[in-house]
Amino acid sequence: ARLPVLDEVDVLVVGAGPAGVSAALAAARMGARTLLIEQFNCLGGIATAGGHGHIVLYSSWGTSERVVGGIIWEMAERVTKVGYGVHNNSSTDFEIEGMKLVLERMAGECNCRLLYHAFFLDTLVEDGQAIGAVVAVKDGRCAILAKRIVDCTGDGDVAARAGCGFDYGDEETGLCQPMTLMFMIGGVDWERVQAFRREVGDNNLESVWKKAQADGFMRPFQTRIMGWWWTPTRPDWVGVNFTHILKVSALKAGDLTQATLEGRRQAYETIAVYRKYVPGMENCYMLSTPNTVGIRESRRIHGEYRLTKGDLMAEKEFEDSVGYGSFFIDIHNTTGPGMDRKTHYPPKGFKYQIPYRILVPKGVENLLVAGRCASTDHEALGSLRVMPQCGIMGQAAGAASVLSLKAGVPPRGVDVKALQGVLREQACIVDAADIRKANA
Repeated sequence: ARLPVLDEVDVLVVGAGPAGVSAALAAARMGARTLLIEQFNCLGGIATAGGHGHIVLYSSWGTSERVVGGIIWEMAERVTKVGYGVHNNSSTDFEIEGMKLVLERMAGECNCRLLYHAFFLDTLVEDGQAIGAVVAVKDGRCAILAKRIVDCTGDGDVAARAGCGFDYGDEETGLCQPMTLMFMIGGVDWERVQAFRREVGDNNLESVWKKAQADGFMRPFQTRIMGWWWTPTRPDWVGVNFTHILKVSALKAGDLTQATLEGRRQAYETIAVYRKYVPGMENCYMLSTPNTVGIRESRRIHGEYRLTKGDLMAEKEFEDSVGYGSFFIDIHNTTGPGMDRKTHYPPKGFKYQIPYRILVPKGVENLLVAGRCASTDHEALGSLRVMPQCGIMGQAAGAASVLSLKAGVPPRGVDVKALQGVLREQACIVDAADIRKANA
């Protein structure tokens, strides 16, 4: 039986995280008929459905020199402007519900069409070209036909189903970074917490977790806070990045389920420790756990170029640069708590260029990938996987999709200089001259 065709579009973007939102908005603003499909009920991915109300790093490492522009930077400005967040040149903290609203407004302004509750199943490929996707929706199994597809699933599902090769996990152990279920707590006296952190001289409260574990009050799943954030708009709320779920695969539903169950258990254990050991948190309580566990790593699709740790360390420049990364090589321990020995903190001012070719999968035409499924090695992904860089990659892929359509060439044949020109018009930062201009 032929599948019913739900829609026919110029550009189909699969997955509405920072990469997907950036890709779809870029394409829609350039006049393409664009559809953005998402498995949950909001835009923003890890920033919303994943409960991570903090986007970092827009600046070069350890400085306030902004090296990221474009749509992902516009998100920080817009969420601040309407009173749902705060930002500086390095990061933005925001209320998750506010971010959902801001992103939907941005999509509405440029006629970017949305489809929520749509689960991607398969890629339609004809003569080596991606021509559409099979999705499961409430209406049943349907096809969406598209002239260009951007895979922003995080896991590279579209590319993998189209037959593209990929790497998975650490080259030595085959293990991916652990998952984290974010959570949000209320009833926090942030001033007292800050005073306590200063007093113990320990921002990550490592002494607290040690003591709680020594007292038998907490399982040893984690030893340091990986991140927490709050916004002045909700001074007694704190978002927490702490839970650590090991040896689970983002490609298996059973593992995702187990990771969610374990993450929620850990979140409540964490709150119990906060209440008992941290001044200012005696009365804290659970506000929310998110729709999805946070996934740091899964498939890395084989692209025209593979970005490596060596490229990052050399701060290599590329003719086909579409933007900059600057985050440290952030690799969580794959077999226990804390950070991995492969974690690397770079010198102040660290930044590197992101080449367009890592978004172009080998072997299939009319398909681009963007986000943490781009073509990198395990260690480079430790830096490139964060939201500003996902946004940069998404915007480049969305713009390249439309440019390639207009020029009648496959995305791998796009004129890179023209792409860079379009990205600059869209307020992206592509090279050193753009950085100087943005920071003038």
